[in-house]
Amino acid sequence: MLNDIDHIAIAVRDLEAAISYYKNAFEAEVEHREVISNDLVEEAMVKVGESYVQLLCPTGPDSTVAKFLEKRGEGLHHVGYRVTNCSEALERVKSLGFAVLDENPRPGSRGTTVAFIHPKEAFGTLIELVQV
Repeated sequence: MLNDIDHIAIAVRDLEAAISYYKNAFEAEVEHREVISNDLVEEAMVKVGESYVQLLCPTGPDSTVAKFLEKRGEGLHHVGYRVTNCSEALERVKSLGFAVLDENPRPGSRGTTVAFIHPKEAFGTLIELVQV
């Protein structure tokens, strides 16, 4: 069901500083940048091999990322796994009785389809299913 790691998401307070760090420390380039207005975040996708580091910065105080930063500080936010079919993967997880944050898949960044699994089901890690 899981094909690969699509991205590792890191919550940051200052997106420009985080981008600068990855450029200076690792000579990494931002491959994609987008404001995700529904989630009140701006992202920068830094390519690392066949995966990405997704830098997430809140655009407003009501963002779940803003609340995450307030509670936990900067750091690992979630892991995104590539799946062939997000609907099927989500239905499988739900059929096993696991709690999800999205009852149905929804549009994600980069033209993807996504759904989130509650962190209590994955040993404290927020999981994102990503159909590319």
